[in-house]
This record gives sequence, structure tokens and C-alpha cells, in this order.
Amino acid sequence: MAFQTSSELFEKAKKVIPGGVNSPVRACRSVGCDPVFITKAAGATLWDADGNEYVDFVCSWGPMIMGHAHPEIVEAVTRAAASGTSFGAPTPTEIDLASMVVEALPSVEKVRFVNSGTEATMSAVRLARGFTGKKVVVKFDGCYHGHADSFLVKAGSGVLTLGIPGSPGVPEEIVKNTLSIPYNNEQVLEATLRDEKLDIACVIVEPVAGNMGCVPPKPGFLKKLRALTAERGIVLIFDEVITGFRLGYGGAQQYYDVSPDLTCLGKIIGGGLPVGAYGGKAEIMNCIAPDGPVYQAGTLSGNPLAMAAGIATLKLLQEPGFYDRLEAKAAGFAERLNEVAGTFGIPVQLNRVGSIMTAFFTAVEVTDFTSAMLADTEMYARHYRQMLEGGIYLAPSQFEVAFISAAQSERDLDKAVKMTEWSFKKLVQM
Repeated sequence: MAFQTSSELFEKAKKVIPGGVNSPVRACRSVGCDPVFITKAAGATLWDADGNEYVDFVCSWGPMIMGHAHPEIVEAVTRAAASGTSFGAPTPTEIDLASMVVEALPSVEKVRFVNSGTEATMSAVRLARGFTGKKVVVKFDGCYHGHADSFLVKAGSGVLTLGIPGSPGVPEEIVKNTLSIPYNNEQVLEATLRDEKLDIACVIVEPVAGNMGCVPPKPGFLKKLRALTAERGIVLIFDEVITGFRLGYGGAQQYYDVSPDLTCLGKIIGGGLPVGAYGGKAEIMNCIAPDGPVYQAGTLSGNPLAMAAGIATLKLLQEPGFYDRLEAKAAGFAERLNEVAGTFGIPVQLNRVGSIMTAFFTAVEVTDFTSAMLADTEMYARHYRQMLEGGIYLAPSQFEVAFISAAQSERDLDKAVKMTEWSFKKLVQM
């Protein structure tokens, strides 16, 4: 494939945009190449500025569960835009989408819309602190909850990909109120939450870690977390920005039968447009202004375009058997990838939950941040470049996830399997 136009665009971008990108992982530094610039997408297919075609397994980092430019979603957004794109005032569609979210998630009695997952998690933590009157936030190593100051402690996603140990510009007095403990470690969890000296307001967790790669919770871990937080009067926040409406219509909390106090959402509920949300028990949500003293606001929150796209998407997800079909597709694809890895003797741990998966280049089972760090990032980088050359668009980081969408056909998946065989054969020869 030729990437000349993308290379030229990247050089232009670096002159006016830091690093040439508007989100760090997109720079592709960890995989040893320049990014391709995407100009068009439809279904499961992307086209770049050079006219190259790819089968997409990034899905805009998750929200494109129905594929790109789905006709019903495009129609809903077009219809909404014709009546105005933003009013900074209440609209009927906010109520419609909020009602759908509340109906889908029994733990959510009220919901507030924002513009991103970062806004959702940041606001949920502020709310938990305001509700409890306590300061300390407990998170888990390798879990990423956006780029708000208090979350950049042993974070995943781009921080992990680029090897940044936190971030300059984050005051020590903010970081000192964030504790990061090992994911999937019940002993450390219990010791931390039972520590009387700690002023813990909340625990925030990705119920399935998705930003150090796909790392599922060990059996019983989430239920233990729920029991301990309930016992200690600590607010439990599920960051379901990735898992919400993806593992099932009721998200990870339905999938694992664990009910948090607050839930953060994004990605799918905007149907590909910028959106975020946080919701939970009415007792807690009523602390938000104007009903309560915890302040949060946003001019574009609940904007009509995002609401229209979200409603259209959630209606499509309600089709009977949708998640069963998605699960079967993902399971079959993962099985074929494991067979390829076994054929060539490539040390790969394929972690999958529903339609989310990561192939870690390591012989060690990946269950937490420490084991994820054993993955061979150089081998992944070579694999990424080879797959890109073959028309398969993967995440440009070992520590991100691949997504299966409703739009990917058997032909698309066949191509991905064949290209994986070709790439693994080359890896063995190196």
C-alpha cells in the first residue's frame, strides 16, 4: 500500500496540532509508523486519504457497534440538524434518551448527559465526594477513566501506550487523594477498603478493563467489590464508557449481575457523536445542581444531534437476538485467531469478553496490569504494520482492545484471519 498522502497530511498537521494528532495514541509512535488519515467510512470499511481500504476493528474506539454511517442513524442526525444543532436549552430528545438509559440499567434512576467519557467520570467522582463528604478516590492499576487530573495515576490507554508515568501539570495535592491498587486482587482490595485511616469517598472501576487491553474480572471480584463498598458506605462507580450497551443492553452490570451506585457511560449512547453520561441512585443524583450543591454544567450537554444519534442506536440494539448474534460472531472469530496462533507457535493470550478482545503477545495469562506489561510490544508493532499493509485496521497499541461490530461480514472476518496467518508467518521468519 502507498501512504504518501497520509504522510504529507501528517507533516502538515504537526505544524499546527501538537504531535500532529488530537489524541496521543493516534500518532502511532508505539507501533513504529505514521498514522493513516481516514477520509470516509461505511459499515465495517474505512478509506484513507490515499484511497486504501481497511476492515475496521477499532470502531472509533467502540461506539460504532452498528458500523459506520448506518442509514437510520445518519437519517436521525440529519433530521435533527435540520432543526438546529445546539440550543443551550432543554429539548424533548434529552428526556427520550434519558428514559431509555434508565429503563435499560436498573441501577440508574436518574442520568445527567455530558460531552465525553472524561466529563462523565470526572463529574461522577465529584458527585461521590460531595455526597459522602470524603476525599479519597480508589482506582485500579491500568484502568483509564479519562484525562482528568485525579485519574492519571497508574492509568491505562494512551498514558500506558506512550510510557508516561502520570503527567506533569497535575498538582501533588490532587494526586495524593487518589489511590491506585492492583486490579483483580481481592486481598489488597479488602485491606484498602477496610483501612480506617483512609477517607474513601468512592471506588471507580472498569468492570472489564479495556485500557490496558481487555482484562476481564476474576470470578467473584466485582461481587466482592460491591459487598465491601456497601459495607463501608463507599460509593461504587462503574466506568461503563466502553462496556455500556456493548456487553449487553444492560451493560457489564447486567452481564455480571452487580449493581453499582453510579454508572458512567459514553461511546455507544452517542451513536458516534461526542457524548457522555453519568447516572445512578436518585438519592445521590439529587445532590447535583440545581437540586443540590454539587456543581456541573455544559453548554453542549444533551445537544440534539448526539441525542438523536443515541436514540437511533439504542433502538437498533433492541432488535431481538442482537447481542446473541454479536457474541456468536466474536466467539467464532476469537476461536479462529487462537487456532492461527497455535499453528505458528506465536505466544498469544487472547482475552475476550463479548465483542471486546485483545491479543496480548505473551505466553503468560493476562489478569492485571503487571501481567499485561509482559506483552511483547515490539512484536505487536510489527504485527500492526503488517496487518495495516494487508488492509486490516487495528488499534495502534498493544494495550487497547479490538471491537466486533454488527457490520463486519463473514468475508471481513475471513480476510482478517487470512491476514493474521500471513502476518504470523512473517513474525516466525524474523
